[in-house]
Amino acid sequence: MELALYQPDIPQNTGAMIRTCACLGVPVHIIEPCGFPFSDKGLRRAGLDYLELAEITRHDSWDHFNEWRKGSGKRLVLLTTKAAMLYTDFEFLSGDILLAGRESAGVPDALHKCADARVKIPMQKGARSLNVAVAAAMVLGEALRQMGTK
Repeated sequence: MELALYQPDIPQNTGAMIRTCACLGVPVHIIEPCGFPFSDKGLRRAGLDYLELAEITRHDSWDHFNEWRKGSGKRLVLLTTKAAMLYTDFEFLSGDILLAGRESAGVPDALHKCADARVKIPMQKGARSLNVAVAAAMVLGEALRQMGTK
């Protein structure tokens, strides 16, 4: 299981997701460009000393990331409010990459078409979305539960 962050906007959320991945032993992919300098102090503050424990791969563009992903045979599972399937009803596989979109705009429509699957978190009517770090942690937790990992 891996987590990919598409052009993250907010260093604190990115740091929190990297910290989550470091604690859970999950590799994280940063698909650039980021909306902040990757060395930003907000990222470091949120990630604390966990940034050094994380397995981070930076991709300079969506095209390079997607080319790498396809070449490695990994399935892409997009976290989106536009999905029909609930994340709790989806059957995750150990090689999956969960893709979280930008805090400000999610992912472009073209990326929806690249996903092998799309899942959503059920929310109350009128709620637009959860914080991206919270959503990623929820779905990652379910995926790891299904894999039988701690």
